[in-house]
Amino acid sequence: MSDAWGFETRQIHVGGEPDPTTGARAVPIYQTTSYEFRDAAHAQNLFALAEVGNIYTRIMNPTQGALEARINSLEGGCTTAIGLPGALAVASGQSAETLAILTLAEAGDHLVASPSLYGGTYNLLHHTLPKMGIQVTFVDDPHDLQQWAAAVQPNTKAFFGEVLANPRNDVFDIEGVGGVAHQHGVPLIVDNTVATPYLVRPLEWGADIVVHSLTKFCGGHGTSIGGAIIDGGTFDFGASGRFANFTEPDPSYHGLAYWPALGHGSFILKARVQLLRDLGMAISPFNAFLILQGLETLSLRMERHFANASRVADYLANHPKVDSVAFAGLASSPWHDRLTRYGGGRGYGSIIAFDLKSADPESARTDGQRFVEALSLHSHVANIGDVRSLVIHPASTTHSQLTPEEQAASGVNPGLVRLSVGLETIDDILADLDTGFAAIGG
Repeated sequence: MSDAWGFETRQIHVGGEPDPTTGARAVPIYQTTSYEFRDAAHAQNLFALAEVGNIYTRIMNPTQGALEARINSLEGGCTTAIGLPGALAVASGQSAETLAILTLAEAGDHLVASPSLYGGTYNLLHHTLPKMGIQVTFVDDPHDLQQWAAAVQPNTKAFFGEVLANPRNDVFDIEGVGGVAHQHGVPLIVDNTVATPYLVRPLEWGADIVVHSLTKFCGGHGTSIGGAIIDGGTFDFGASGRFANFTEPDPSYHGLAYWPALGHGSFILKARVQLLRDLGMAISPFNAFLILQGLETLSLRMERHFANASRVADYLANHPKVDSVAFAGLASSPWHDRLTRYGGGRGYGSIIAFDLKSADPESARTDGQRFVEALSLHSHVANIGDVRSLVIHPASTTHSQLTPEEQAASGVNPGLVRLSVGLETIDDILADLDTGFAAIGG
């Protein structure tokens, strides 16, 4: 049995906003695989994009759709030609990055990227994409715009960077790099996971496409994996001649030429109906629901995250066992003014990386691991953006697959410790850090 929207009866209604069809105050979890068609014409229209509706949960799902509408609104994404929001929720942040890139680039193509990246992203760009025939050039200094311009090739399809790099914590020059990208006819993709749209909306500063690991601050509670892609709808895929995969017919979709037929917003539609269809990085409806609950408190949580992080950064900057602190909230940070402008002074993130003072690299590595092991309030996990305070030693974990040279380029030294500052009482957070410093002696 199905209702007028094609939603099957396998629904779980939970607290939330009013349902548009019934008026009930509920955000349903549509824990279903597929949706009944009214008739043969309805089915044909859905598959031809002549009518908007649900076909199969690998491609779209109503709970997923609610999440997409909200993250699209928060980031200021577009509305597509067929009325869908310019956002796509997928299974993870890694899925979002991969799908966004593969929507633009194919075998024989090229990307330019910042080296200030999360370790998993660096591995994707440095090792996995080349196996698919997509080459990536990493600029040495992501803040040198001439290096970005010099790296462009005739087959370049995108620039890529992180707004607040994890764990290096430098602030990406969205305006500058976006300007270079547009001069050469390519879009700028940025990862806004750490900053969140509460702090920075990259589309307003020159980015074209935003990706998120919703697992982190947007979900906020360490319960659910998810990712998102948001299309600003401003990039012209027909202007440069670089994007035949948008301007020429797609034989896998009835000969559809995405840009001529769908215009601005065609990027996110292509990502859904071609790449998500074929690669299947679908988000679980239940995970989409849990992330929706996290978004309800995003602004409130980020205010507390930012306040606690500022206190922790001041504490670390004045600690005798700390060599350096990477946090844009410190007035001494070279990135302080840039993030003040992008974020309007609301905050500076809540990821802090600091280097311990040690005699040599091996001692630094050992001290970093001992520091982490001594903490009890901080959870020792490979995650950030939780309501709880988290800690990890990147050189031996998240960035361990990188060579020493690659680690250094990503800002990961042997004695680096990364904190994700949570919502606990600040005195308890600082007392736990005291325990960590006591454990390394010196």
